[in-house]
Formats: sequence, structure tokens, C-alpha cells
Amino acid sequence: MTENEAAPVLEARGIVKVFGQHRALDNVDFSARRGEVHALLGENGAGKSTLIKILTGAYHPDSGEVLLDSQPITLRDPLHGQSYGIGTVYQEVNLLPNRSVSENLFLGRQPTRFGLVDHQRIDTAARELLARYGLDIDVRAGLSEFSVAVQQIVAIARAVELSGKVLVLDEPTASLDRNEVQRLFEVVRGLKAKGLAIIFITHFLDQVFEIADRVTILRNGKKVATQALDALNTTSVVRMMLGKDVAFEHHPTALA
Repeated sequence: MTENEAAPVLEARGIVKVFGQHRALDNVDFSARRGEVHALLGENGAGKSTLIKILTGAYHPDSGEVLLDSQPITLRDPLHGQSYGIGTVYQEVNLLPNRSVSENLFLGRQPTRFGLVDHQRIDTAARELLARYGLDIDVRAGLSEFSVAVQQIVAIARAVELSGKVLVLDEPTASLDRNEVQRLFEVVRGLKAKGLAIIFITHFLDQVFEIADRVTILRNGKKVATQALDALNTTSVVRMMLGKDVAFEHHPTALA
């Protein structure tokens, strides 16, 4: 790994976020590198969602800083974060199901001709874009006509096209079957190979070990550890998440 690859593209330092009397994040550090999948784990309420919202501009930290390419940034909102190259895809695809695939991919930036949307151009551009993700579908059809897995890939393609440095995947596999998960992971591996930093949030531990390079574990708003996955196993990850030893007859695939 070169020095440039090892340097974080997105970093949080000393993040604190308080809601009323609740300290949701307490001096949390996090970093995402180019060309890696970094899993963010923790029980419900551990602080994962709050940290992601700070990294993407939905929340502002009460103290601490966010850095992009080693430079401090202040994000006003997720659109501002997107302009810095930070895209997010959620479990529930945040697109317009009744609009065509093409329209969803280029919503807000449709090419025009004589003052009207140039549908031929956006359809051609959509086909070319999705071909890079292994999708050959009717881009003129409504998004809702396709499976959740296809909708996720469309959402990823849009997010990467708009952003292109950091991709946050928040529970993207929750509604997918095993084959669909593998299709999504092929896309993730391709983006990783192109140098994107990918932050992966999930409750499925087997998927973490399959796709991620590093993991950061939060518990009660604090960072417990950041480690390479090849130095860990399921038992050690669960122990750090829960703060206690847990015995399993079988390896858990998910932890609520």
C-alpha cells in the first residue's frame, strides 16, 4: 500500500454529539481509506447512525472535526457532502419509484434540447453508466418494476456518479437474498478496485468478514476498536460489540 492509499480520504477526529442529556458520540475517531471497505459495527444505539450522519452532513458535531483529504471541512447538509464527493445509499432506496431508471440516474441534471429534457441522451447515458455495473435493463422502465437489488445498484451508480470519493452503504443487504447480496458485493469490489472508500454498515457479521478490510466497533457512543478483519474472528467482534464474552453453538450471521 502506498502512502497515498494509506492516508484517509475521509476522517473524523474527536467527534462528540449530544442530544439533550444523551451523549450519542463521545470523542469518536474514524477514518476511511481509498480502495478499502471499512465496516462500522455496533449494537442498536451504539452511535453508528449518528456518526454516519455527521460524516455525510446530516448532523453537525458538537465538537471534533471532519477532514477530507486531510483538510478540515464543515458540511452544511448531505447535498453539500455530496459536492465534496461523499455519497450515501440506504436500505430503503431513496429514489423515485414511479420515474424511469434513466430519470432517477440523472434527476436534477438532465440534459436538455431546445428547453426540453433530451430523453434519448439520458437513456443512452444511463445504459452506458449501468453497463459499468453489469446491468443490462430497460432504462426507460419505471424503477419500481425492478428488484430491490437492481434498485440498490441504480442508487449506487447515481451516488458514485454524483460523488465519487466516498460511498456509504447503510444496511444495503437487509432486504436481499443471498444471490442478490453476491451481485451487490461484485459491484462493491469493483468500486473498491477503482479506489473508492466504502463505509459498510450492517448487522450481518458473515457479510462483514466476506467484504470488509477493516472494522470499527462502537459501543455506547464510544469507539472500542479499529482493526483489520484478518486479525479478528466472529467471537472477538461480538465480544467488543457487547463488552462481554458470549458463547455460540454456531457462528452468528446477524446481531440485532
